[in-house]
Amino acid sequence: MFKNLITYRISPLWPADLAAIEQALAAAPFTECGATQEKSCGWVPPRGEDHGALAESVGGQWILRFMTESKTIPATVLARKVAEKAARIEQETGRKPGRKETKELKDEAKLDLLPMAFTKQASTWVWIDPTARTLVIDASSQGRADEIVTLLVESLPGLSVSLLNTQTSPQACMAHWLKEQEPPVGFTTDRECELRSASEEKAVVRYARHPLDIEEVQAHIDAGKLPTRLALTWDDRVSFVLTEGLQLRKLQFLDTVFEDAKADEGGFDADVAIATGELCKLIPDLIEALGGEQEPGVLCPRSLAVDAAGNVTAGAL
Repeated sequence: MFKNLITYRISPLWPADLAAIEQALAAAPFTECGATQEKSCGWVPPRGEDHGALAESVGGQWILRFMTESKTIPATVLARKVAEKAARIEQETGRKPGRKETKELKDEAKLDLLPMAFTKQASTWVWIDPTARTLVIDASSQGRADEIVTLLVESLPGLSVSLLNTQTSPQACMAHWLKEQEPPVGFTTDRECELRSASEEKAVVRYARHPLDIEEVQAHIDAGKLPTRLALTWDDRVSFVLTEGLQLRKLQFLDTVFEDAKADEGGFDADVAIATGELCKLIPDLIEALGGEQEPGVLCPRSLAVDAAGNVTAGAL
């Protein structure tokens, strides 16, 4: 269910209410793109059932699903259509369209082509832990996560969140773990990392399927290159790649996670229970490995809240 994690801390002032979330999401359901619409987004039932609930609770964990649909027109196709329209105008009037008119022709051509464009759908899992007060987005890009979080903040009165912020930066910790060959308790380093120089050259060294306990890696760190990605395994149960921005990528639940599961167990509830059960333990352990969470009042630069006018702004918890 989860392949990537971007984690936010929810303000303790927000009155977590599953019914209120369901009502808010119902005001923004997903609908497919119209004939001339480039993009559409909204909420769909996590279970995949028609007319199902938009906010599901499994073992006290709340699961949402955000859907986007987009239409893409190849640049060459669009350019050819614009050229055809421009040629027709030149033939009829004896003049070439100017810059402003060419832009208008491009917009017109796009509207002509959109009804014939192929659509592409993608969904994103959203997990709210009301007890731990965390909001987790299964997104590989910060932009997609921020888009979803902004919609939630706009829809849910009183909701205020900020990116998880630790006492020590992931980059500093990863550099220490690699240089000293001392991963944090409960974790092991795997065979993938990326080191990047802070100099103007921005030199990058990547290791894939390669042992990292070698002098070469330590020499790169001594030379000023810092880790931006490092593959880790937690408790022999979950493997992932930690990034400098405290994102978890390439999340994979290992065989030991499923050893206790019954052979006939499966489906949505089992998937949610297994995934959230493991991640509810992994996230606090990772925070501890990074020196603990930043003290209240010392915020990550990214924080979102709604002001009195209903505008989404950067704000404090």
